[in-house]
Parts: sequence; structure tokens; C-alpha cells
Amino acid sequence: MLGLQFDTETSWAEIAKDNMQQILTDHAFLEQKAASNAVSLIINYSEETELVKEMSNIAIEEMQHFKMVHLLMVKRGMVLGREQKNDYAVRLQKFFPKTKDRTDALIQRLLVAALIEARSCERFKVFSENMEDVELKKFYKNLMISEANHYTTFLKFARQYQDREIVDKKWNALLNFESELMRERGKLAKIHG
Repeated sequence: MLGLQFDTETSWAEIAKDNMQQILTDHAFLEQKAASNAVSLIINYSEETELVKEMSNIAIEEMQHFKMVHLLMVKRGMVLGREQKNDYAVRLQKFFPKTKDRTDALIQRLLVAALIEARSCERFKVFSENMEDVELKKFYKNLMISEANHYTTFLKFARQYQDREIVDKKWNALLNFESELMRERGKLAKIHG
């Protein structure tokens, strides 16, 4: 369903389970960044009414997810750690050449956001399926569904703003790049690590 070209190994879930403070801190900040990205799209493409409506919903939902992760951490006696760099997102953003074309820039942002959501969805699935902790298993399964919805929303808008054949060509190239990037990962207690 997600179209990802590389599957996360269950060994990543074991690393994540052994470093709950780290994985939850990383996850909390990723939710914040996802909300910020949606707000940024609203600011930069405010004339696109349907996009603004959907990004408003996503921004609110992502901040609710941040709050949920943070409350889970507090409940377990953890303190939200400091934000750490997410080189995964940075590398995806650098995949496309810089452009001054507003539509191309929007498509690129939407495709990168779609891929980040798709990979998060896949990681949450792997995590939930390899978790003995019943609360976390349910928590990540529910979030997995939400991430899948966000993925399809971003991809839908990309295909709406540019010819589908052109968008799909860009999407497939980005998927190929990301699959190679993911082959180097799976060793850190980070959602995209």
C-alpha cells in the first residue's frame, strides 16, 4: 500500500525497544516537525484553499500526537530530551534540485512529506508488531493508521497540482533514493534511524 521499496527489519524494533527514552524523544520531535511543516505549507501556499484546510487539520493532529507521546513519556517517568538532528528528512529534501518554480517547489515538498509519513507509518507498524508492551503496541498501531492517512493526503495533493505522470516519475525516483538511504539505517533508536 505504501509503495516503499525497502522493508524495515525487525532488528530495528529490538534496538528501539531497548532505548525507549531515545525513541520516544525522537518521535515527539518528529511530530512537532510534521506540524511545523503543515503550518509552513499554509503560510507559503495560502491561496490554495483546499490545501490550507487539509494542512490545518494535519497540523492540529500532529500536535495532538506530540502531546500524546509527551504524556506517555511523563506517565513512564521520562523527561522530553533535547531535539536531535534528523538527517533522514534533510537528505530527502536535498534529493530534488532547488527550483524557483512555485509549483515544482510545492510538489517537491508534498512528495517529501508523503514519504516521511509513509516511512513513519511503516516503522510504527514494525514497532507495534514486535512490542510486548500492550499499551505501546496499541499506541503505535493507532498512530500507524493516522500516518497512512497523512501519506495519502500529501500524495493526493501533489498529483492534483501537477500532471500525474510527471508527479509519479518524481515520486518513483524519490522512492528509489529513499530505499538506498534506508539500507544504511536500522541501527539507531530513532523513527527514521
